Amino acid sequence: MTPFKRIFKNNMKTDNLSSSENISKDLDKNLEKIKSEFGFSSDLSIGVSTVNIQSSLCYASIYIDNLTDKNTINSLSEEIAEVMKAKNNSGARTPEEYFNLFKNSLTGFRKFREGTNLNDLINDLLSGKTLFLVDKYHKFLSIDTFSVEGRAISEPTTQNVIRGPKESFVEKISINTSLIRKTVKNKSLRVENLFIGNITKTKISLIYIDKIAKKDILDELKRRLNTINIDCIFDSSYIEELIKDDKHSIFPTFLSSEKPDTVAADILEGKIAILVDGTSYVLTAPAVFVEFLQSSEDYYYPYLVASIIRLLRYIALFLTLIVPAGYIALTTFHQEMIPTPLLISIASQREGVPFPAFVEALLMEGIFEILREAGVRMPRVIGPAISIVGALVLGQAAVEAGIISAVVVIIVSITAISSFAIPNYTMSNTIRVIRFTLMILAAIFGLYGVFMGLMVLTLHLCSLKSIGVPYMAPIAPLIKTGIKDTIFRFPLWNNKYRPAGISDNKTPRAGKNKAVTAKQKRKPEFR
Repeated sequence: MTPFKRIFKNNMKTDNLSSSENISKDLDKNLEKIKSEFGFSSDLSIGVSTVNIQSSLCYASIYIDNLTDKNTINSLSEEIAEVMKAKNNSGARTPEEYFNLFKNSLTGFRKFREGTNLNDLINDLLSGKTLFLVDKYHKFLSIDTFSVEGRAISEPTTQNVIRGPKESFVEKISINTSLIRKTVKNKSLRVENLFIGNITKTKISLIYIDKIAKKDILDELKRRLNTINIDCIFDSSYIEELIKDDKHSIFPTFLSSEKPDTVAADILEGKIAILVDGTSYVLTAPAVFVEFLQSSEDYYYPYLVASIIRLLRYIALFLTLIVPAGYIALTTFHQEMIPTPLLISIASQREGVPFPAFVEALLMEGIFEILREAGVRMPRVIGPAISIVGALVLGQAAVEAGIISAVVVIIVSITAISSFAIPNYTMSNTIRVIRFTLMILAAIFGLYGVFMGLMVLTLHLCSLKSIGVPYMAPIAPLIKTGIKDTIFRFPLWNNKYRPAGISDNKTPRAGKNKAVTAKQKRKPEFR
């Protein structure tokens, strides 16, 4: 056994011992144990007071400075003082009676709990709660005083819309849960919490609608989450990478969104939302390929307009994949397929260019990707200016210097603009990788390599699954009820049923909407 594994195993044993240990009745021993567990950290605040002047009975309040709300702490202190003034009328004498007096007087409408386990006590402290211990009593009282400071609800940063709700999730999981609750006002909405991360103990919430979410998918998702063994979870992408079906596939099999309306719509279809504390991106599962080319805005426009926009996205996906590889294959191996006037124009432009078509396209694509990455990492004020000006200046200078031809600049521009039409950024990154792979195949085998690459890509997509659901559904396998909301969006009144295979609920989600007849129409009267 390696030293690292030995240390990790010893730590796990220590955690197991502390998790089964209960607090004692001796207040001093409990405080020393808590201080020792936290390594005598300076932000651990412990206040010890006596119940009154005549009594020797003590109680302690414990909290972590940086996690608690100071206003709430001050309010609790004032309430304690009021309790002490009124204690003579309470008749409390024993430690248990004083503990119950604290519990009945301090909790009010606050979230609280009582317990005896030392590990629960430590977890409550790390969650921003204030603890009360009474000497000669074996229970603790935990009151929620967590600081709610954080980023305010604002517009999404990566999923901008023109029409529709503009709220986005934030880094507080409680606020994100409330945003979903506010959208889905239904008693069947379920929220289940768990903690993942051996060190960070990150809070994870599963949100779904009972009797709409498929039980088999829910059970499988819970099983995978419970098998995660890792020190920390900082973002929802950790969860996706650890529990996805094909861990080596570059395609995302979980849909991530920072828009509450998108997540709420997925939950209503029978999917399960995975919220991670500390990130503004919420995962929904299972996810299928067609969803990554859809936007929540599609449902806020007339269905004919939305269908045309979706079709444009699929055309853009095809262009960003095929255009560079097709240019390389045609100019290198299949010149006879190019119309003669266009071939003469391309040949005249490439006259004097020292590189073959593949190197020429690869150079420009690489420069563009560097500029795009630089624009993302640069400060928001100058990032777009750097990427746009850099592309124009470098492209124009490269053409004038004879390093590349003007047609390659056009090819790269078409590819770049088409890639921006893909609404999901994670899928857009995946397409970028596949585009370079097809360019290499085109340089080696021509159009034959491009078609073989597309065939392998199609087979790979058909083999993928998301929590057991086929990734290419409802196209492969073909599901007639689900095909109405893929490339084209049918009218809302025509999508009566939830996606088959994701939800077991057969209840129609859209009733029969009768059209207004000519007799029912009333012309407005103008006076």
